[in-house]
Amino acid sequence: MIDVLIVGAGPAGISASIVCARAGLNVKVVDEFVRTGGRLLGQLHEEPNGKWWNGIEIAERLVAEARELGVEFDMGVSVYNLKQLGDEWKVYTAKETVRVKALLLATGAAETALPIAGWTLPGVMSIGAAQVMTNVHRVRPGQRGVIIGVNILSTAIARELVLAGVEVESMLLPVKSLMTEEDGDPGKVMELLLRVAHLAPSKILRFGSGLMKSASMKRLGLKFYPKSGFRVWGIPVKLRQAVVEIVGSKQVEGVRVVDIDVEGNPVEGSERLIAADFVCIAGGLYPLVELAAVAGCPFRYIEELGGHVPVHSENMKTGLKGLYVAGNITGIESAKVAMAQGEVAGYSIAEDLLLNRSFEGPLRAALEKVESTRQNAVIQFHPKIEKGREQMEMAFKVLEAETGNQLYVKKG
Repeated sequence: MIDVLIVGAGPAGISASIVCARAGLNVKVVDEFVRTGGRLLGQLHEEPNGKWWNGIEIAERLVAEARELGVEFDMGVSVYNLKQLGDEWKVYTAKETVRVKALLLATGAAETALPIAGWTLPGVMSIGAAQVMTNVHRVRPGQRGVIIGVNILSTAIARELVLAGVEVESMLLPVKSLMTEEDGDPGKVMELLLRVAHLAPSKILRFGSGLMKSASMKRLGLKFYPKSGFRVWGIPVKLRQAVVEIVGSKQVEGVRVVDIDVEGNPVEGSERLIAADFVCIAGGLYPLVELAAVAGCPFRYIEELGGHVPVHSENMKTGLKGLYVAGNITGIESAKVAMAQGEVAGYSIAEDLLLNRSFEGPLRAALEKVESTRQNAVIQFHPKIEKGREQMEMAFKVLEAETGNQLYVKKG
């Protein structure tokens, strides 16, 4: 019988499988994608210390270690239902139905769509799809592209496209609407960019961003932000232009753009066409939580974590016995944080299943690793992630109080 089933062969799931297998548990990992690695597969970037983070190499190393420990990977298999049966979980997959003692959901995140006129044309894709095409499948998404949506994710992937020899004509905002209000607001987008200004490749950009401390300076900077944008890694980042429509007859032929004021309102008579053969839409990420909902997990909406998130403890335990979560399903953070969370989940599972052994020391060390990894993260997708984590821990304590007993599995 399988002791532990992990849904998701990404950084969190693989790391958890290694910890559980080392403890002597029988572990199986399933994922609907055909390759192991999850979001690691598309990642390729240079870190501040000059070293390159190659997600494919890291994934291969982790998977090799897991396989050596006896972890079974079943790829191309989706999970469509979960049922709690006493102290076990019944998991329905496209291949089989299994019963397990512990179930870890490490399902990751999905991209938020930004509805823009013309977005159903062939050649329009999410920024993550362009990353996978380029870095995983080694296929160019096109010859000349435009990225709609300026955020941390799109900026990182834009550079990866440039490194692969893809021409990115520019990065622009979507025109403001009820669905794109924040993404189309130049002021809010500038606030986001200022938080990662220390990563700007140009000393001039880093120096200039350092001057914009006060609200008045930020507004002044936005007022005089050049229409042509500032170049980052050779890509014009335009905060004073917005895309009104993606145009083309049978496929993408370009985008119709308009100048915007500091509030994001279109300037009359400024429309024009930018030629492109592909368009990437970048609306950010949100936790992929459908299976947690199917399982019956309580949820909380916490903006700092990226949306609705299953209530869980810092030990990666949910309010349902034997069900654990790790990675971006718990809140949007980096792959490094997801890997560290996977280790925490692994030790929590081992502690609950192997009652004759103590994992207190390794679990404490793993929790400290999560905190240090988070604090040293080069990029934070949400600036108040610590506040979000505190809110979640409080939500879990409230859940414990409401149930009238301790949700943690106690020894003895």
